[in-house]
Amino acid sequence: MKAMPKTEEEWKKRLSSEQYHVLREKGTEIPFTGKLLNNKENGVYTCSGCGSELFSSDTKFDSGTGWPSFDKPENLENVELKKDFLHEMVRTEVLCRKCGGHLGHVFDDGPTETGKRFCINSCALEFKRK
Repeated sequence: MKAMPKTEEEWKKRLSSEQYHVLREKGTEIPFTGKLLNNKENGVYTCSGCGSELFSSDTKFDSGTGWPSFDKPENLENVELKKDFLHEMVRTEVLCRKCGGHLGHVFDDGPTETGKRFCINSCALEFKRK
């Protein structure tokens, strides 16, 4: 991957308009529209902004919410969790630690032993088959 963009103009050139809105402006894609929502292949989900490995297909599950959901990150060093007070709610935002891109949110209602549901925007991810 090329050098990390330093300005918002460079980010706009690298990302699609939807990716820019989600990753850089903390937007949310429309539920049930993401290209990776129904992906069931084995592999790794990476950040579409910088390529950092974020989630394994082994941790993906169907939450019924309209966004890809995972019960834990592939590598905790590649994600940052931050309190989010937007929209008059208290949530935990999930960010890519390398590029600072907004990925989605994590909730404490997951169905596995972790109890977590990392609800991630599909356009914030790329998929690499194993």
